[in-house]
Amino acid sequence: MSDGDQTCGMSIAIDVVGGKWKMHLMWVLAEGPVRFGQIRRKLDGVSEKVLAENLRQLEASGVVHRELYAEVPPRVEYSLTPLGESLNRALAPLEAWGDEHRDQLEARPQVAAC
Repeated sequence: MSDGDQTCGMSIAIDVVGGKWKMHLMWVLAEGPVRFGQIRRKLDGVSEKVLAENLRQLEASGVVHRELYAEVPPRVEYSLTPLGESLNRALAPLEAWGDEHRDQLEARPQVAAC
């Protein structure tokens, strides 16, 4: 929903976390700084390409920080920014809603289990 140059807050939020993997990424990153390989192991089924793309998009949105360490070999860690931590807190009620209605929702064929 948009009114002139104002975009509805829900649209803005969905632009940031929309897609199959972004909210899952947010939960993984909430645990603290993690490396790419660690994230990939925690998100079973995500390809390297899709993971890298989602991380770049979250970084561009300002919710993820990418830290490159000047080491040999180079080390990169991803973490939530304060904006990302705020977004994660906002997503917590959505998770609670999913937990509360899990049985009802998983009975539907279009809903995938975590």
